[in-house]
Amino acid sequence: MNLQSKPQSGTTAKHIKSKLERKEPKVASLKVERILVPVDFSVHSIKALETALSLAETYDAEITLVHIVEQIIYPGDWMYPPIAMGDFASEQREQISAKLKALAERANVKCQEVVRLGRAWQEIVEVAKERRSDLIVLATHGYTGLRHVLLGSVAEKVLRHAPCPVLSIRADEDDFS
Repeated sequence: MNLQSKPQSGTTAKHIKSKLERKEPKVASLKVERILVPVDFSVHSIKALETALSLAETYDAEITLVHIVEQIIYPGDWMYPPIAMGDFASEQREQISAKLKALAERANVKCQEVVRLGRAWQEIVEVAKERRSDLIVLATHGYTGLRHVLLGSVAEKVLRHAPCPVLSIRADEDDFS
């Protein structure tokens, strides 16, 4: 084949020209107005909160801090009925909400606090739906193997069921900046 010869028909030239004239696909911009941040007061969740606060300042978004008190029912002795955590959770709700408010006061961002009783991943997903969150920023402990099997992964379950994008932050990794 002679590379210097011109194409015999105009189809090859048209094909090349049409490829060059194609427009680049538009990338959808991420609209972030409401960020949900689950907080369990661990080092990991504080780092996720710091990332969320930075994003909220960048996008001029509001943050909802959510803390879930896992409902634990211990099987009672044969003489005693099981003890539910409901009463304890309602007593602690105000104290936990005050802790969340103290965390939120550090930033120049509008924050709301939610304290719920239930399974962490289910309640996080439910709050995200109710509040129409645009983004969930949560911490992951990075457990693997047996620890992952025994402790489960709230982050993984939230990721699977969330109604919006999820940004997972590992505390042992370097910052984005």
